[in-house]
Amino acid sequence: MASYHFFAVCPRTLEPILAQELDKLGAQSIQQNPGGVLFEGPLHLAMSVCLHSRYASRILLRVATRRYYDSHDIYDMAYALPWERFFTTEETLRVDVTARNSPLESLDFTTLRIKDGICDHFRDGCGRRPDIAKSNPDVRIHAFITESHCTFYLNLSGEPLFKRGWRIEKGEAPLKENLAAGLLALSAWDPASPLQDIFCGSGTIAIEAAQIACNMAPGLNRSFGFEKLQIFDLDLWQEMKEDAKAAINLHAQVKIAASDISSIVVAKAESNALRAGLQPLLDDGRLSFTRCDAREVAPIAEVGTIVSNPPYGEQSNPKSASVASMMKNVADNLKKQFSGWTAWMLTSDRKLPSQMRLSESRKIVIFNGPLECRFFKFEMVRGSFRKTDKTPKA
Repeated sequence: MASYHFFAVCPRTLEPILAQELDKLGAQSIQQNPGGVLFEGPLHLAMSVCLHSRYASRILLRVATRRYYDSHDIYDMAYALPWERFFTTEETLRVDVTARNSPLESLDFTTLRIKDGICDHFRDGCGRRPDIAKSNPDVRIHAFITESHCTFYLNLSGEPLFKRGWRIEKGEAPLKENLAAGLLALSAWDPASPLQDIFCGSGTIAIEAAQIACNMAPGLNRSFGFEKLQIFDLDLWQEMKEDAKAAINLHAQVKIAASDISSIVVAKAESNALRAGLQPLLDDGRLSFTRCDAREVAPIAEVGTIVSNPPYGEQSNPKSASVASMMKNVADNLKKQFSGWTAWMLTSDRKLPSQMRLSESRKIVIFNGPLECRFFKFEMVRGSFRKTDKTPKA
């Protein structure tokens, strides 16, 4: 069976978690890189990863990599590759280029040369050029250019994998689904333990947690880019989806509660959960969304885990003093009512522990989109547990 080279893109810091996931799915030659994981395997492995990966953003199939000296070499490379093996002129095409330390003067011009090379290949081979589509293309080609080499990839996922297919209603600055899954993994949350999100927004953390507990493959409700390519066995793909559906356990014993101060936002989160196939859990209260101020929220069990993404300046642009005051009151409530719980908070504000007058037991640097954030862990105990050193930490 032929083996191919793939690259799974993911948020920074999630590379080790993604590597473990790929190993469980059967990937070979796994190698962590900044922003993703290289791996090898047969084509059906790529379908499985698209269907089951919770942490990847994209799955790319490496088509070729070669040394270049100028944009003419890159055009020649694009022209020479056997693109008809992967798609036909009936499919629309988009090319995206990223570069690191490239000597080329214009990436826009390089992108145009790659498009010309591919289209000229088809024109000379079959008399017709594929159409270019800026939005919703059938085939997405990515070129990654370094100071000496150009690599072409086919995007097998199509739309980013964090787009699970259930999110329509969005709160303010929604957390991407694969990052939410990553936060749950970093927190070491186990479905046997109660979970609360006291700033639930569009419900992403709670919905990801519920799908994890029910063994719901995150890619079941969407389509993928590889479905438009010639080299994939789509009959096998149907079998894989049927197997994934059969593996779902909607009777999983789990307790997840999410809340937000806005009743409108809570209603949107609940709608997202329904579209995610979680109605049985909503019906019997294993998953719940309620309107509640985080400064007044009560625990759903004697002990458990909080994973939350509280509002911060880049999201809502509030006055920093009001955010600091709110988070102090949130911490006061947590110390009073959540003794014995573990609370994890994602924020771009490094002063959060001092605002909450809590001492973090762990912090993890992670990016939420372009924002460099900290994922703080707090062990909740009664009393002040105040920080004596107010100097912001890195």
